[in-house]
Amino acid sequence: MLDYSTIDQPTRCSCEDHLTTSHPPFPHPVVWVLALVALIASSCAHDTYQQRADAIKDHVEKFYTHLKANRVDAAIHENQQIEVMADQMADTVKERARLQGTTQVEREFALLKTTRETAAQNWIALGQYFAIKQQRDKARAAYQRVIDTYTNPAERPYREQAARALKDLDIVSPAFSSMTP
Repeated sequence: MLDYSTIDQPTRCSCEDHLTTSHPPFPHPVVWVLALVALIASSCAHDTYQQRADAIKDHVEKFYTHLKANRVDAAIHENQQIEVMADQMADTVKERARLQGTTQVEREFALLKTTRETAAQNWIALGQYFAIKQQRDKARAAYQRVIDTYTNPAERPYREQAARALKDLDIVSPAFSSMTP
């Protein structure tokens, strides 16, 4: 038969026991500091992402506001700001890919891709604006900018759309060189 009397029975712990023991009642201050740093770092990463997304949205809204008000130079400036942000994000994504985990890099890359796509769409919209305003040379230049600038494989649909728009412009108003006999 087993003798259960030698087995330690669980004892209840009272608050007084913790106060009289050698371990502190709270985790070590280094643990608190590390937890705080991790919390701040995670919130800063989110804030940076959200700030960039908000800034892109702001530039897009300004682009279309300027375009509707016939302030073409201001609209072009807004789209150039979007392109600058895309370039900065490309650098950030490369650096973070080297230093961080994939989740944050994937989010940054998705925002980078969206930013470049937005800028390409804006150049196409600008080309359409010029075509409507009968400024065909400027429309051609805007479409050609998409073809020359957005060369990544993922941006192929925008290049193709710009190329089709150039052909459509030639139907409506052939280039000067093709009108000579």
